[in-house]
Amino acid sequence: MPVTETGDQYSVWVGLIYIFNLIVGTGALTLPAAFARAGWGLSTISLLFLAFMSFMNATYVIETMACANAVFKWKRLQFIKRNSVQDHDSDEEPHTSQYPYGDLEDPLVCGDSIPSRYYSLDKRIELGEMANLFLSKTGRTMFYCTLCVYLYGDLSIYSAAVAKSIMDIVCSTVPSNLTNTTDWDTLPCFNFTSSDPGVYTRLDCYRVALLTFVGVTAPFIFSNVQKTKYLQLFTSGMRWLAFAIMISMAIHLLIGHGPQGKPPAFDFTGMPTLFGACVYSFMCHHSLPGLISPIRGKNRLGLHLALDYALISIFYLLLAFTGAFAFAHLSDLYTLNFVPTDNENIFLEIVEYFLALFPVFTLSTSFPIIAITLRNNLQGLFLDTTRLESYNFILRKLLFPIVTVIPPLLLTYFLEDIGILIKFTGSYAGTGIQYLMPTFLVLSARRHCTNLLGLGVVNKYKSPFSHIAWAVFILLWSFMCIILVSVNIFEKKS
Repeated sequence: MPVTETGDQYSVWVGLIYIFNLIVGTGALTLPAAFARAGWGLSTISLLFLAFMSFMNATYVIETMACANAVFKWKRLQFIKRNSVQDHDSDEEPHTSQYPYGDLEDPLVCGDSIPSRYYSLDKRIELGEMANLFLSKTGRTMFYCTLCVYLYGDLSIYSAAVAKSIMDIVCSTVPSNLTNTTDWDTLPCFNFTSSDPGVYTRLDCYRVALLTFVGVTAPFIFSNVQKTKYLQLFTSGMRWLAFAIMISMAIHLLIGHGPQGKPPAFDFTGMPTLFGACVYSFMCHHSLPGLISPIRGKNRLGLHLALDYALISIFYLLLAFTGAFAFAHLSDLYTLNFVPTDNENIFLEIVEYFLALFPVFTLSTSFPIIAITLRNNLQGLFLDTTRLESYNFILRKLLFPIVTVIPPLLLTYFLEDIGILIKFTGSYAGTGIQYLMPTFLVLSARRHCTNLLGLGVVNKYKSPFSHIAWAVFILLWSFMCIILVSVNIFEKKS
């Protein structure tokens, strides 16, 4: 099934904006506090290392997608050849014309230095379809369980975060003498002195904001990623502006008042928290296939992706360094250091409200991308995606978008405190999606394509980290990650 038509494609720079928007979410806002705890030296080394690890696994996803395209093209070529032989045998006279194979070729014509046209990224093949092609039954089961837990968890977290951000902006500030956070949602939204039982509460505001957010973003789930192009471009500008404002205000505080925060250079006790923040801040692998397949001109995709990662790392370091040194006490969510106050300067008050709405801007674009990714993978699990158009309209267009969005909506509507879900989604399932699954997929894909096409067919999208030692290193690192995350969770409980 052709996924995109020429009119639906976009340039490599627009594709990189999509990836930037997907990676730079609310996870970035947890970095300054994590930097302050772990120390600026240890944090810098860790962030750059984890950015490199995330990039390496992103190249594995791209290589596996190219392998999956090659398998589909090989199967199509074999089908055409069989039909050609059958047609030839059924005719009384032999054919004199050539049978068009399109962009396919026999694998034997490729040498060691000639890239094969088998390998391409033109057809969008989601991670679930790759798992169906290359993994065993047990591997596929583990993959889909991990992916669904992570993506459903992400959608729930995003929905709740946006609704709570809007609630905090709309409702009156909670009095400082109310320290029991479990009672906040039952408080009146606008007047804390009111005792009317029918008063509009903070929980009511949260639920209205939640339904509004899902109602606005849900229509995008029924289409494809390309339809969110202008939304992506707009909110990308909002993100850059928000980051620039936070960095500029922190620099202004540093110049005017000097360093208020004094983080150490190295504090290994803060390593688990830092690790959890950094891993979540570089997550994009689950949605890469849907973002890169519509890109025009993928010849230097790896280089452009590396530049994107470098730019994101620079942003993260600037944000974390300025915040860690500018503030004596940092909130876990960095934007809470810029909460709106009764400021006499109207411009500063507007800026503070804008920063308080930063999670809304970031998650409003990430939500449709992740929902579309989950929808596509659910279709790959239950339907034959090679003949998707043969299914009826309800199965093809309605059922899976609804199944994608309803569970997170119900969960966050009745359970607004999803702290446990955040820990599990961003740690164990996140480690599986970012490290384990891309590694297992690429190892299986290489073996499968070598057996199918032979060693002479060159994959031009092959990862530069193709030596087996890199894969072993990632697997060992993944187990270390799980240990670090477990330590972090148990430390917080104690």
